[in-house]
Amino acid sequence: MPELPEVETIRRTLLERVLGLNIIEVKVLWPPVAQNWQDRIFAEVVCGRKIESIERRGKYLLFTLDEGWSLVAHLRMTGRLNYYSCVQVPERHTHLVFSLNQGELHFSDVRKFGRIQLIPTDLRFRLASLAKLGPEPLDADFTANTLGKRLASKKTNLKTALLDQRVLAGLGNIYVDEALFRSGLAPERKVCSLSADEIGKLYGAIREVLQASILAHGTSLRDYRDANGRAGNFQDLLQVYGRGAQPCLKCGRLLEKIRLAGRTTVFCKSCQS
Repeated sequence: MPELPEVETIRRTLLERVLGLNIIEVKVLWPPVAQNWQDRIFAEVVCGRKIESIERRGKYLLFTLDEGWSLVAHLRMTGRLNYYSCVQVPERHTHLVFSLNQGELHFSDVRKFGRIQLIPTDLRFRLASLAKLGPEPLDADFTANTLGKRLASKKTNLKTALLDQRVLAGLGNIYVDEALFRSGLAPERKVCSLSADEIGKLYGAIREVLQASILAHGTSLRDYRDANGRAGNFQDLLQVYGRGAQPCLKCGRLLEKIRLAGRTTVFCKSCQS
């Protein structure tokens, strides 16, 4: 699933391509992907609208259109938004096509979990999926103290807590494993056992790994591509994720691979405690 760095990379590449363009036609090739707003039909409302801004909230993309409408997109496991400069024959798993006054924007999704929802702009942050999200870890006003407060009520282990989008928005399996390794904290550690110094290290590691991945245009292991169809490069810089039973890049000990919070978790018993 695309996490914060991948969604942010998609947002940035879309800004270069579609900001300020008008949607002149909408082709819904698989109806469940396009979610209407009450009795307003997705294609009828979106057609003719101008794309005024593109924002990100956690793993969601928010397209602000004119006339008071927005689109909220979640790519889920395998969703992609691809821009084409000219008319493109939809691929097998393309479910939605926005014809623009310059080019086309295609939404494709092999597993069909992704959705794009129509909603009035002034109501979008009232959506349950957005309203429950925790703070953005790269915002200027997000501090170690904020992180400590978000974790304070959690009675679980670190891995489970950090995957909870109500604690922090945008983190997933890749960047939780990587941040925990960089901070020297074991994923099985109870949240309540952290000292203020350890919370500070975790805070720094989270921001560091997210910023590094954005600079590398995200992690491409299977499906992820940006809006131009290009893969990211951060997979070449991963220190633990996907490296179970391989040598730790710091100490050489073989990395542990376990199931935690229902997810595969990789860490080093020597470097993380």
